[in-house]
Amino acid sequence: MTYQIFHEDSYIREFEAEVSILDESNHGIILNQTAFYPGGGGQPSDRGWFLANGNEIHLRGVKKISGSIVHLLPENTPLPQVGSHLVGKLDWDLRYKLMRTHTAMHILCGTIFRDYGASVTGGNMEPLKGRMDFEFASLKRELVHTIEDAVNLEIKNALPVSWRIIPRDEAFEIPDLIRTKINLLPKQISEVRVVEIEGLDLQADGGTHVKNTSEVGGVKITDYKSKGRENKRIYLEVIE
Repeated sequence: MTYQIFHEDSYIREFEAEVSILDESNHGIILNQTAFYPGGGGQPSDRGWFLANGNEIHLRGVKKISGSIVHLLPENTPLPQVGSHLVGKLDWDLRYKLMRTHTAMHILCGTIFRDYGASVTGGNMEPLKGRMDFEFASLKRELVHTIEDAVNLEIKNALPVSWRIIPRDEAFEIPDLIRTKINLLPKQISEVRVVEIEGLDLQADGGTHVKNTSEVGGVKITDYKSKGRENKRIYLEVIE
């Protein structure tokens, strides 16, 4: 198993690692530890590069394949040997934008759940942009403006954001921990990582976040659409 540094500290920009396994079929490597997030839960994967013997090797992707985090290398780059030591460096600008965006999405989700009891039915994000689907029967422009103001208030309130890993059984004893309409946690997962925005939101989540809502900066709801009788989509942008 690769130790997932990003689950403990999402602010690490550089790390050392050792090549554990070669994935020749995908032209990639599996490391003993990594700070590169492989994507999931609507959050894209990180980008970055390795330093090896004074050379830069830029990643062409990071993916979870058959349960392992595989770092995909350029096809024309020879795979390093098992046991090789590498230094990984993240594209920090991209990572931090995704951290701010992901936390903004949780603030939106927490605010809507608190104020209207609406469950999430889907979502996706890119740097400084995202969309979330909610179980709303109707959604009017005035309500969208009210939601935007409420989200920006929680950003201004500078709420602490924290994360921890707890046993699965304990996680399912927490009311409303799984905010999606359908529980997406595979049965084989014995531990659950939870992300908490103090006083506002507590969710099962595996992505990267900022440590305080104030780091988000601000949000603007740019659009909203009906995606079904009780499924409404909200588009959000993160602003400075």
